[in-house]
Amino acid sequence: MKLMQVLTFATGLVLTLPMAAQRPLVPHPIHLASGRSLTLNLPVDFAINIAMEGLRRVRFMTKSPDGRIFVTDMDSLADNTRGAVYILDGWDETTHRFARVIPYLKGLRNPNDVAFYTDAAGQSWLYLPLTDRLVRYRYEAGDVAPHSAPEVLARYPDYGLNYKYGGWHLTRTVAFANLHGRPKLYVAVGSSCNACREKEEIRATLSVMDPDGKNQQIVARGLRNAVGLAVIPPGSSEFPGGALFGTNMGADHLGDHAPEDTFFELDSARYPASADANYGWPTCYFEDGVAHADARISDPKPGDHTFPPPPAGPAPVQFDCGRVPAAYTTFAAHSSPLGLAWFGGDSSLLKDSFLVALHGASHLDIATGYKVVRFSPESRKPEDFITGFLVRENGKPVVAGRPCGILQVGPDSFLLTDDHDGAIYWVGPKGRG
Repeated sequence: MKLMQVLTFATGLVLTLPMAAQRPLVPHPIHLASGRSLTLNLPVDFAINIAMEGLRRVRFMTKSPDGRIFVTDMDSLADNTRGAVYILDGWDETTHRFARVIPYLKGLRNPNDVAFYTDAAGQSWLYLPLTDRLVRYRYEAGDVAPHSAPEVLARYPDYGLNYKYGGWHLTRTVAFANLHGRPKLYVAVGSSCNACREKEEIRATLSVMDPDGKNQQIVARGLRNAVGLAVIPPGSSEFPGGALFGTNMGADHLGDHAPEDTFFELDSARYPASADANYGWPTCYFEDGVAHADARISDPKPGDHTFPPPPAGPAPVQFDCGRVPAAYTTFAAHSSPLGLAWFGGDSSLLKDSFLVALHGASHLDIATGYKVVRFSPESRKPEDFITGFLVRENGKPVVAGRPCGILQVGPDSFLLTDDHDGAIYWVGPKGRG
């Protein structure tokens, strides 16, 4: 039986727990094969198990047309060509572990995401966004390696400013959706800097194209680093026409408590994306859920190292922050939201709620993020769902893990990647498989 079937059947029927009545989190000791241990805290109704370990910078996951789980691995934090795509194989419904990983592709430049699409002719494709290009491979059920050369659908800038100016964003993320009568492929590309005037139009944007790469256009600008994308298909009670949501990271120069990171409804049947949509970066930022102007960027002072000097170019023109779309919700500054998932009407414990992985602040003393949060469309108030990825030892913050990607595998079950420990966790209802 396939993993998806096993986890769906095993979840069973449980009563819905309203978010307003959220129960306290309880500790779950985790012991990794590397010898490291950590304690993750979850709601009392949930269990967690190590599904796979021994990987490196493991990132986002997806399900293939034949029901297998594919996952990306970026190898390290550095810009490199040692990334890989793996197949998680040999699921055990009793231990909630995979028996092995099968390398599908290796030698890749920073593979953050992977997706599948089956065209009208019945041909399935694997889509792989890399730092410098978007490619796709023909896919057949049971493949353990590509059997054809990749098609290049788009090329992207593959450089950026150094870490003195906030570094650059080398991940690319993709999502398929049919929100307006035809299937489209969405691609998120991050900025080249913390805050600057970009030289390439594709930076800090969300673009859309046909599945074969034709008719490419930008539908949203001003998204500094929208790493996570998730599609709710049409038919949901909350989003009947379907919707595309995304996480986005704010800039790094406004201190420990600003700006807020954001979560947006980027495109949907009720709020269609338009070519002039602008989410404000680099001259607007969110605080208390409202977009504000950032004069330090639009009007930098001499000697202010917030904005890079020439040859980076002139300062950006101040955008009208009143035109920035409202955030669906926000997160504490520097939480670094990544993967997200929606649990709809088939769920019970997680019914009609989002889960978002907060990767965590790179400066440990800020100590935001390092957890998975949950919120509903009604409350839009993120609440802790999994904590314990940041701990204190001898009074100092220590990273125990960094949550990254979320893939739903049952009504109330999901897989969670940790790109700090190279581990993948299964999370689901306690005592129900």
